[in-house]
Amino acid sequence: MSVLERIYFFHGRIRSGRYPNTSHLISEFEISQATAHRDIAYLRERLLAPLQFDTKKNGFYYTRDDFRLPFENSPAMTMILGLLGNMAEETGLSELPELAGIKRHLREALFPGQRNMADLIYCEWVEKELVNSGIFATVLDALREQQQLQLTYRAGTGRTSRRKVEPLKLVNYQGRWYLLAWCLSKNDRRMFHLARMQKARLLQVPITEHHQDNIDDWLQASFGIFKGPATSRATIRFTGTAAEIVRHQIWHEKQKIEQEQDGIRLTLPIADDRELIMKVLQFGARAEILRPKKLRQRLAAEIGRMAEHYRD
Repeated sequence: MSVLERIYFFHGRIRSGRYPNTSHLISEFEISQATAHRDIAYLRERLLAPLQFDTKKNGFYYTRDDFRLPFENSPAMTMILGLLGNMAEETGLSELPELAGIKRHLREALFPGQRNMADLIYCEWVEKELVNSGIFATVLDALREQQQLQLTYRAGTGRTSRRKVEPLKLVNYQGRWYLLAWCLSKNDRRMFHLARMQKARLLQVPITEHHQDNIDDWLQASFGIFKGPATSRATIRFTGTAAEIVRHQIWHEKQKIEQEQDGIRLTLPIADDRELIMKVLQFGARAEILRPKKLRQRLAAEIGRMAEHYRD
């Protein structure tokens, strides 16, 4: 557990009049006495808490009632904590034991006697796929320790393969968790859907060559989850209600929207057109791909095959 969680736990006990001491921290977090003393010293010396020890009650109390920790009783912090908890559960992380512990301790310390913000916020992602908590924890360990992973991975086609990868970055896209990694068998960057990982094993091999630098724009270079350098720019015409919806949306940071008499034109960079085709189809006849020509032809052929299903 982090120092932050222990500090807020100890602060919450003081605020509730329980006169905590080092034994409270040791019992709750299974830490050493030296660590407990350092936490209390941090609260007093770094956070300037007005701590005083009561020998009769064998515990600490504040000499001032107005002392608050950073972010305490902040509406924005309340919202963030509630939102993060709700997002974590909706994106398949509800089984992580750390999540419940952190939510409980921070809620008790930050908002004693107040409503749980997670109960007042509703988040929903459609088509979500749950992640195995054990696999998720292994991926986090690999990222933190910068070590290689051995994966048993099921592709979207249903084909299963074994991959040895060097993890680069954890990605959440539209409520789904992905791992951006350097695939040693393909000798290239690949995006792995965590829900499709059947097994993940941490290898005791450090990452020495492949890293994701902060200035690396591989993830931002093109539209959609199929990442990589843009291979072309696509232009779509939207009319009617579709134009009114899309004109206020950001599909990509390098998009360009042009006004037309009966709608708008949206132009954006793409590396792979599969997700763009799905986006265009959801607007029906109110969306039309203008270019590139090959993409327009592909969509026309797909629409023709779809129409065959509805001919009685």
